[in-house]
Amino acid sequence: MPAESSPLKVTILDHVKTAMRAKDKDRLATLRSITAAIKQYEIDNRKDLDDAGIVTIMTKMCKQRRDSLSQFQAAGRDDLAVIEIAELAIIEEFMPTPLTDDEIAAEIAAAIAELGATGPKEMGNVIKALRPKFQGRADMGAVSGLVKAALTA
Repeated sequence: MPAESSPLKVTILDHVKTAMRAKDKDRLATLRSITAAIKQYEIDNRKDLDDAGIVTIMTKMCKQRRDSLSQFQAAGRDDLAVIEIAELAIIEEFMPTPLTDDEIAAEIAAAIAELGATGPKEMGNVIKALRPKFQGRADMGAVSGLVKAALTA
């Protein structure tokens, strides 16, 4: 399988080239961190990533940026917070369109009905069914809380 088999990877690499030509150092650094994370995973696991795998990596990168951002803001380090906000915005450009609250609620209700889940003990099964649909499109921590609320209601 060729290294550039993933359309998302090709898009990111195209943006790297564009940032190089534009001499946009900050954007280029963030884009290179994305490609480095992808290459690291591919080397460690000896397989090429598809779009879903790349979205998983970028989801982790977004979470790291959000965590750092909250810590920097709490410490009053606005100079570092601005950098995290900019990096987060660049990474999110390549993420799938986020789901609306209504779409999330509908998917949760459908998964619960499909699995016949009746109580909190089946929460893990519901989350497992939802994860592929929600990967990169919703905060799984928030989804987990919504599933728990739906199963205890």
